[in-house]
Amino acid sequence: MNGWTVVYSDGFPPAVALRRGVLEGHDIPAVVLNKRDSSYLFGMVELLVRAEDAERAKGILAAQDPTEFEAT
Repeated sequence: MNGWTVVYSDGFPPAVALRRGVLEGHDIPAVVLNKRDSSYLFGMVELLVRAEDAERAKGILAAQDPTEFEAT
């Protein structure tokens, strides 16, 4: 995807979806690209943002407390 940059990737789709919500809450459009094999469930899911939003998005994700994403 031209003009888009990967800011996060994980093998667990819900982890990517949570981070997408965080970015969208900060008015950063984000796209989830699922590269997982549907039969064998291996591969990665990527979170992409526009190139001009990449540094800001990485900063927001880095500032998040990892425990905010864990179930209590």
